[in-house]
Amino acid sequence: MFQPNRIGEKKILDQILDAKTRTFVICAALLALFLGALDALIVSAAMPTIVAELGGLHLYSWVYSAYFLTRAVSLPIFGKLADRLTNKTLLNISIIIFILASILAGLSTRMLFLIIARAFQGIGAGGIFALVYIILADIALPAKRGKILSLAGSIWGIASVLGPTLGGFIVSYLSWCWIFLINVPLGLISLFGITNFLIEVRTKKKDVDLDLMGVFSLSLTILGLLTAFILGGRMYAWSSPLILILFVASAAAGVGFYFAEKNARDPILSLQFFSDRGFSIGNGSTFLSSFAIFALFAYAPLFIQGALGKSPMQVGIAMLSLSLGWSIGSLVLGQVVHRIGKAAAAVWGALFLVAGCAWTLFFSTTTSMTECFFAFQIAGLGMGFVTLSTLLIVQDGVSMADLGVATASNQFARTLGGTVGVGICGGLVTGKFLTTVNSITETHLGNGSDYFSASSSRFTIENLYQPEMRDLLSSEVYQMLQEAVVAGVSMAFWVILLAAGLCFGLCLWLPGRK
Repeated sequence: MFQPNRIGEKKILDQILDAKTRTFVICAALLALFLGALDALIVSAAMPTIVAELGGLHLYSWVYSAYFLTRAVSLPIFGKLADRLTNKTLLNISIIIFILASILAGLSTRMLFLIIARAFQGIGAGGIFALVYIILADIALPAKRGKILSLAGSIWGIASVLGPTLGGFIVSYLSWCWIFLINVPLGLISLFGITNFLIEVRTKKKDVDLDLMGVFSLSLTILGLLTAFILGGRMYAWSSPLILILFVASAAAGVGFYFAEKNARDPILSLQFFSDRGFSIGNGSTFLSSFAIFALFAYAPLFIQGALGKSPMQVGIAMLSLSLGWSIGSLVLGQVVHRIGKAAAAVWGALFLVAGCAWTLFFSTTTSMTECFFAFQIAGLGMGFVTLSTLLIVQDGVSMADLGVATASNQFARTLGGTVGVGICGGLVTGKFLTTVNSITETHLGNGSDYFSASSSRFTIENLYQPEMRDLLSSEVYQMLQEAVVAGVSMAFWVILLAAGLCFGLCLWLPGRK
């Protein structure tokens, strides 16, 4: 019954796209996907150096959060626009935005400019992620569709392994600017391929219902929450009117988001499936695990380069162990999930995640890179188990017709978890960081200490990540600043462990456990 349809579809596709043209389009689309996937990870090894050159440590988390937030809200918008406008137009717009934003990021001279550029990079990446999968599904021959989509999955694995080490290499031997500027030539190649070879194969709808109210209220919810955590305890007291107003506004926007999604004809996050235990708990577990792992990706480099005094290249290698563990966990689970079951795999994965995150609480200035490697490897392995198993459980909670909605909701939970995790930890880390360092510098400068040269009276924690500035410090002051880094990043490690522990608790309630 289905074979004639598949044969008919193949004939139509062969008439529209020949094999050579189809190959060019697939390669161009996968290259665009690779750039977006790489950009999320390549920054981690470079961030301490970027902070050292641009300053603005208190804005550290926004470099990540701005990217994740705009990516989260733009992805469903581009997905819906793809039903009305041509894929070529939308993907070209996304790639152009991404390229221009990469140029601005690479040329940034202030942290605020970099954050704005990262926000636009997130918009471009959201469009790329949405359109690439749609295009691959449209142009792939029916018999090879699964294989082509699996290639897209492997792109993420390659990017997760290559990203941290490439970032460390570029910062060590070139300049941090090139982690962004490298996107330009590769992006232009992808743009050329899409522009010249992609042909539409689907008839578009005339009307598309965009859930703009949902997008607006969700953005307001996250922005209010992140801003409160970044300003609270550092620039304003937690009980100050501004911080309380931000929390109240965030909560009100969250309620508004709930009603917007409940009444929307085509919501960005469908609420009807959350009555299924597997769907709701699976997405909740994904949110919490992503909260933990992306916060670890963001703040572990600060510890390794600041507290341990390692180079950006060594930071990249340490982060490689985290992403490599994630990839290995997913690959291993793919082979054994049918034996141990999805729910059991999620529980074991969450347990590994807790173990790896708990290990970070024992990190100090004497911690070896070997300890970091194994702690991150265990956490990454657990993340690989949790990510794949919860995705499968979420998909099991819906019918085949709603499989796309389920998959999109899980991706949304992952992005949202990373956004909130990095933002919340950022406020706590920088608050503790700067308070401790200011106390140290004021004490020594106030006592007339000669540990600081005349030109270093404006010494800030950012300079700890510059070798030439570290050389100006005595071993005593340098050690105290290292301890300050440990104290600051430990705040993030505690929050990360809490999120991992909550993830483990949720996984115990997943359906299907014996």
